[in-house]
Amino acid sequence: MQIIGELINGMYKKVGNAIKDADPKPIKALALAQIEAGANCLDVNCGPAAKDQVEAFKWLIKTIREVTPVKLVIDTTNLEATETALKCAPQSIINSTTADPQKMEAVFGLALKYNSEVIALTMNKKGIPRNKEERLELAAGIVTYCSQIDFDLNKLYLDPVILPVNVAQLQAMEVVEAVRDFKILSTPPPKTVVGLSNISQRTHQRSLINRIYLVMLIEAGLDAAILDPLDKNLMQAMIATELLMNKHIYCDSFLEAYKNR
Repeated sequence: MQIIGELINGMYKKVGNAIKDADPKPIKALALAQIEAGANCLDVNCGPAAKDQVEAFKWLIKTIREVTPVKLVIDTTNLEATETALKCAPQSIINSTTADPQKMEAVFGLALKYNSEVIALTMNKKGIPRNKEERLELAAGIVTYCSQIDFDLNKLYLDPVILPVNVAQLQAMEVVEAVRDFKILSTPPPKTVVGLSNISQRTHQRSLINRIYLVMLIEAGLDAAILDPLDKNLMQAMIATELLMNKHIYCDSFLEAYKNR
């Protein structure tokens, strides 16, 4: 499973301060710590800390590239900042587009220009779908658009959009079933991704809720997740789930074997 580390985000105080002060040490430390913990991609988000997102992304990517060549996920709604980031780190993942035609045209245009992948949210101007069927309809529209512009479906990630369990409890299973059904939309099937931490926002047992939900999503066929790889219990649950689904060969030290593969 593809693990996208979520911690280089300006919404976190330490990262926000580092961006404001142009202090590379916290950014480099977080990049290396997430990779050491098992992340194979890093989400990069300036958040509200940057007055100038274009310059902030230039600085962030330069800083990260001084310690690792790992694939980056460019997380911003600012198209100018997205293109600047892709110039610095082509073949990244753009996070994200919605299913709105104008937004798809702009984002997939950048993806084709810079040979990048795309996370597409199954939502539109009407908002987040109420059920699996509405998510599936939007996902089908995104897949169809990709086919029309000859965008490689191997580079597409569909995000069914998680809502917090404390305000939209019924949505949790709708997302799980959407992940399962997205796989029938095309050949090859689109990849699926979620922003895992959304499920536990403002709850009192965040780590527990995150790891149980991740197990459910993996069983449904999830390919990637934006999450906190420094949560040891979460990562161990992910590894054990994939083991029991016969994705790895058992040995008594299977946790260490996964990390050292």
